Amino acid sequence: MLSLQLPLALSSFLAATVLPLASELSVGAVILAGENPWLTLAVASTGNTAGAIVNWWLGGYLLQYQDARWFPVSQEQLSRAQQRFQRYGVWSLLLAWLPLVGDPLTFAAGILKVRLPVFVLLAGAGKCARYAVVIFVLGN
Repeated sequence: MLSLQLPLALSSFLAATVLPLASELSVGAVILAGENPWLTLAVASTGNTAGAIVNWWLGGYLLQYQDARWFPVSQEQLSRAQQRFQRYGVWSLLLAWLPLVGDPLTFAAGILKVRLPVFVLLAGAGKCARYAVVIFVLGN
């Protein structure tokens, strides 16, 4: 049923933004409805990675306003994020799927100007692996 894939894509996309959504529930519902697991993995991973790219872009775009009062990250937080990225490197983007940590991580990657291909590869790999585990658990 391809009719379930569009809502899955939207759910996965929105879950990668600051909205408090759990796209794993959507993936689970689609799998339990009998959808193709490979298509479900591709749709959910692509949607979630696209949402993370929006966060990355926002981080990079909003950096020009870092001295404005409304800027969502203080200079201290920005400095800590830079130190963590220097300590753990871009490999930390493999954890972009984690609740509470992933969305700020993708935003920080944009602020810190992580190159988009590297960002997509690492963040996307982590997100894909997470969905693969959900699908595997539900499929067995």
